[in-house]
Amino acid sequence: MVQIKRIETPSRSWIPKRFKKRVCTTFVEESSSSLNNGQQCQCGSVRNAHSSVALGDYFSTAIVNHWNSAQHSSEYPTDAFGELQFAGASKRHSYFLRLSSDTPPDAAYNLITKHWRLPAPNLVVSVVGGEAGTKMKTWVREVLRQGLVKASQGTGAWIITTGLREGVGRCVGEAVRDHATAASSVSLTKVVALGIAPWGMVLNRDELVNPKGSFPAKYHVSDMSEDSCYLDNNYQAFLLVDDGSVKHRGREMGFRAKLEEYISRQRTGIWGSGSIDIPVLCMLISGEASMLERVDLSLKNSIPWLVLAGSGGGADFLSDVLETCSSAPVVQSSSEADGEAFPSVDLKERMTERVKRYFPSETEMDKLVERALSIYQNRHLITIYHGEQEGPNEFDRVLLKALVRVGIHVNPYNDELKLAVAWNRVDIAKNVTFRDILYEDLEESMTDALINDKPQFVRLFTENGLSILKYLTYGRLENLYRSVGDGTLLYQLLQRFLVERLGTTPPVPILPETGLTVGEDTHRRGPDAEISLFEVSGVLELLMGDICQPFYYDALDLKPQVSRRKALKSIRELLRGDCEYRQTPCLLPWASLFIWAVLQNRSEMSTYFWEMTREPVLSALSGCKILRELSKLEDETETKLSMKDLAQKFENLAHGIFSSCYRSNESRSFTLLIRKSTIWSGTTCLQMGMGADARLFFSHDGVQSLLSQIWWGDMKRSTEVWKLMVTFFCPVLCYTDLISFRSYPHTLTEEVKPPTRPFIVSRWRQFWFAPITSFLGNVVMYFLFLLLFAYVLLVDFLPPPPDGPACTECVLYFWVFTIVCEEIRETFFMGTMTWRQSMRAYIQDVWNKCDLTAIMLFIAGVICRMFDVTFEFGRDLMCIDYMVFTLRLIHIFTIHKQLGPKIIMLGKMMKDVFFFLFFLWVWLVAYGVANQALVYSYDTNLDRIFRRVFYRPYLHIFGQIPLHIWWDVECTDNMTLIHEGAEPCRTEFSNWLVVILLVIYLLVTNIVLINLLIAMFSYTFSEVQANSDIYWKFQRYNLIVLYHSRPSLAPPFIILSHLNLFIKRIIRKVPSIKIHHFVLQLRGKAANRLITWETIQKEDFLTSQSKIQKSSDSERLKRMSVKVDDVLKHVTESRDIDHRLRALETQMEYCSNTLNWIAETLEQSSVFKPTRPPPQLKGAYKEKM
Repeated sequence: MVQIKRIETPSRSWIPKRFKKRVCTTFVEESSSSLNNGQQCQCGSVRNAHSSVALGDYFSTAIVNHWNSAQHSSEYPTDAFGELQFAGASKRHSYFLRLSSDTPPDAAYNLITKHWRLPAPNLVVSVVGGEAGTKMKTWVREVLRQGLVKASQGTGAWIITTGLREGVGRCVGEAVRDHATAASSVSLTKVVALGIAPWGMVLNRDELVNPKGSFPAKYHVSDMSEDSCYLDNNYQAFLLVDDGSVKHRGREMGFRAKLEEYISRQRTGIWGSGSIDIPVLCMLISGEASMLERVDLSLKNSIPWLVLAGSGGGADFLSDVLETCSSAPVVQSSSEADGEAFPSVDLKERMTERVKRYFPSETEMDKLVERALSIYQNRHLITIYHGEQEGPNEFDRVLLKALVRVGIHVNPYNDELKLAVAWNRVDIAKNVTFRDILYEDLEESMTDALINDKPQFVRLFTENGLSILKYLTYGRLENLYRSVGDGTLLYQLLQRFLVERLGTTPPVPILPETGLTVGEDTHRRGPDAEISLFEVSGVLELLMGDICQPFYYDALDLKPQVSRRKALKSIRELLRGDCEYRQTPCLLPWASLFIWAVLQNRSEMSTYFWEMTREPVLSALSGCKILRELSKLEDETETKLSMKDLAQKFENLAHGIFSSCYRSNESRSFTLLIRKSTIWSGTTCLQMGMGADARLFFSHDGVQSLLSQIWWGDMKRSTEVWKLMVTFFCPVLCYTDLISFRSYPHTLTEEVKPPTRPFIVSRWRQFWFAPITSFLGNVVMYFLFLLLFAYVLLVDFLPPPPDGPACTECVLYFWVFTIVCEEIRETFFMGTMTWRQSMRAYIQDVWNKCDLTAIMLFIAGVICRMFDVTFEFGRDLMCIDYMVFTLRLIHIFTIHKQLGPKIIMLGKMMKDVFFFLFFLWVWLVAYGVANQALVYSYDTNLDRIFRRVFYRPYLHIFGQIPLHIWWDVECTDNMTLIHEGAEPCRTEFSNWLVVILLVIYLLVTNIVLINLLIAMFSYTFSEVQANSDIYWKFQRYNLIVLYHSRPSLAPPFIILSHLNLFIKRIIRKVPSIKIHHFVLQLRGKAANRLITWETIQKEDFLTSQSKIQKSSDSERLKRMSVKVDDVLKHVTESRDIDHRLRALETQMEYCSNTLNWIAETLEQSSVFKPTRPPPQLKGAYKEKM
């Protein structure tokens, strides 16, 4: 199997070549550093920290007034990158990189997603503001914890802050930590906290410096309680932006804005397969006046902003401006060239007044006003959130509203739907009006949901107007297979067959810094180098074996029986052309999607597609077959177990639906089992169930009833065995009432009726063509064959020609010849498979291997016994062959209900014996060699050595210790005589050690190992015995199929049946009637009626299962939990309403007091004389007052 993996250099030597740092190269004296005697540069570093180059040109530095990073610093290879381990914190490592402020954002993004392997985001929230010294309000912390992080966790988002242990960065880090602890360990939508901080602000940054990279770097944080500029250990990655300055805040904002703008142009989903660009939202909390420049820069890049009103600083300023100045007019420019809108004089005055109010200490007021006016022109991208009043519970909908505002002029419903798909929020998507969405956009969202495994959206789209027949074309199906992740087993299998078609090996991946995977590079080589349906067909053929004909050959215009070489040649020519088949709608869309989902082990998605597929019983068994074959190829234990669990789930579904069918209509359920499927390439439920090892399905009473019906033929199943035996030896009795037959010729369906024959012929065929009669005849004749074979070996095995062989031996040769003819017929003349497929299917059966071994041994023995030189060897082969033929009897008795499971136990115990023999061999060799060396100091006779090392310790296990061999034999110590073959004398020096070793050896072998073997046998016996009925019913199928297909006559008379079959099938072209007992082709109305009936039974079964599930305790608890959450939500809302009412009452009381004060003042004044008295309170309210 082709293994395609990313090549990574352990040294990460490419990172310094790609990423740079900045170092100040020009010392520009800080004008305010006169107290330090000009020892500090405007970059923030002292004079001694600069290199000699930076201090060299005194004249040029003297005329520079302002330090600029681009002019006064230079780039060098980065010296701080790798993994970060916080001392005293968890063992989880974070990634970090020091990079220049001019680094291209695409390089940083590829490093994060491709090299650091952080999951690509479905949402990016960049939190700005809340700098050090800003006191975080309690409700702001709750918004970050209960609102932002919780909403981001459900959408698979990145949260970007400075990543420092101060202000907002610390609050976000703690919130991410708390939610990660409470979340499930298998959650696929974890929040990624990314810190982008200025390198010069990070404390203890010297611990990160290592030109070769740190894996990991030990990082110490001095004070964990106070806010400080240490890195926060709750962040997964850090980008430390370096512009050459030290202790200057905000120097990372330019790079951060560029990175946000680049991410907003990338696609969501696997390999960018989503239907929308990654939504990016900036969130402003508090903020100083300098933050307005950051807001304006992002707004010009069409990045939406969410402003937390009430958090203070710049956030309050923007909320006040947007809420109070929204009615101010905007005057259109007279210039037709630029078409820009300019603010009115009134708006500018209002803006100036508010700038002075919120930022009174700022000196450059005009610049701030211009910045604020620029922000006001993009006010449609800003959403104001009053977190103190609204609460954090619906923060996810606030995010959605803020992001939809970006595309509000296009189609807000479409944008909302795409965001809901990207965040996997089906509750939001259900509120979308689908009639306002274009069908093409709905198809794009459907593709996004399929690729990113969101079955709830697939169900929602199909229920709201998306036609799967129109949607799924063969080209789109190929794109779905191309989106498979490169770390999956399916991807490796597809690449294996793609390499076979291309005739080349996959190219070596390019350098890791490019961030490209092998799959992406393959896609760039040309359209004919992409995954096609031919590779999918190859994978299915590998997994399904010979049960089904090749898939998708009709779409590719290939014949099912074409050879592999011709198929490769044809498909290469087809893919070099226009590939018009890719525009053709898929004939079986639900089945194709079901296969696609099953191959990727997607449980919920494949279950939904199975519900929509026709032929649910066979489809479930097919999914079971695919998954169990995949589990054999999978290496990861967790994935292997999940595949087995899903396979068992589909087997249970097949069993449940067939139970419903069997209860509804017995005869139709029998037809269902043997119907030749049009969806699954001509296979049947019985064939697929056997291939899938579906023992539970085969143990069903309906399946066994059909098998028993086929086994007994037209005879009643209540017929006693002795009557059958008597009739077998006296065939005339079949015309009497000794054996009961059905009153009508038995057919499984009305569509298949045998031709009408005379009574004598029909009754004869009814008896002799039954599989049980064929089985009985083969058993009797096989016993006679073994008796003849034993007689030849024991009595009549004559010397080579001309004296032999005898007549009985010649009869034995002819008998074996008829057996060979029957094996050839079973292998090559059954079904429609090619000879290679037939050979492969024949070899896979264990008993066929036994037959093949017996035949080969017999042929070799016959050849050897014909010559004097090899006569004895030929006789030995014939004796061994007799043992093999006799062991073949075991297979015959698998039909017996009591003996069948015991035979399975025997097979499993033989596997246990091999493990036992391994341990026994280790102890036997260890003891045998040591014992021989201790007893005999010198012996060169290999025959004696092998007997004493292996055979004698083996006899010791059974208590046979031949002491007379040691003491009652003549021996010598003469090495020459020993070398010539004399018996060496024993060494008596180590007798005590020999006895100790013997005791230990017998203790281990007779007690430990023997009891281990007994325990293994007991476990195997109990395991099989507990499911003996299931095992017996499952293995019964193969034997019934075997004797159902065999002629009625047994060897050696079977040669007559072979001649009859040759005449009828080859010469006269008469079709077989018996084949319809296991494979039935239905067409037209009969097929449609059966499919409709099966679909109704499936719906009834699923409805009953849904009722059972809803009545379970777990579902009741879930419903109760939802109700409790709704109640708590209403209680929270009522508290908010109560709070607002109290605030309103307070204001009303203030207004009332004010009006009373005004009234009293006017009443005491002589300036104004009222014409009527003041109004009086009346009614209940007056009493209340």
